[in-house]
Amino acid sequence: MYAIIIVAGGTGSRMNTELPKQLIEINNKPVIVYSIEKFLVFNKDIQVIISLHAAYFNLFEEIKTKYNLTNIEVVEGGATRFQSVKNALTVLKKGVTIVGVHDAARPLVSLQTIQSAFAAAEKDGAAIPVIDMNESLRKIRGNKSRTVDRNKFKIVQTPQCFKKDVLLEAYKQPYNPLFTDDASVVEKAGHTITLTEGNKENIKITYPQDLIVAQSLLK
Repeated sequence: MYAIIIVAGGTGSRMNTELPKQLIEINNKPVIVYSIEKFLVFNKDIQVIISLHAAYFNLFEEIKTKYNLTNIEVVEGGATRFQSVKNALTVLKKGVTIVGVHDAARPLVSLQTIQSAFAAAEKDGAAIPVIDMNESLRKIRGNKSRTVDRNKFKIVQTPQCFKKDVLLEAYKQPYNPLFTDDASVVEKAGHTITLTEGNKENIKITYPQDLIVAQSLLK
């Protein structure tokens, strides 16, 4: 059995909007609904857990009703992504074997990206989708910089998928500011991360201009 934790604990500070990015509507549908629906298409029996800021619980209940989203569990998000995921892990069902963690603000994830990450996690224990860099990079040191080989770097996406026991063990660690995603938590616990192919459209909506891009792609 699969589970997906959709992290939606943000409050929209970088979007300069009243609603957080995951609850903003694109083409008359909230961003988070696109994400939820994609995972239900992938697996209709998947356990869906939303880690959400408590201030938006009531609004999300209205969204669930409007879009007929049943069997969705909601937990309170934390001050950090680490805490938000940790809160969600407490409600995992016993039969779950593989857990994915996805950013609510990535409504354009493809079914192929989801399938590849879950399959690799089932085989190897931990897997994350990545795409190639398409821009030049420079490393800053003091007041100087130097070019680096972009072929040695990848852009990381979600869902990041793990065997349940691997993820539960990793999240017993104390919080570290270097934990920027779930892969960094699992890696710190001593596990190797398998890389799978993501999709370029799977952008994370963070700034107002990202909404324009997403709106066009979702048409």
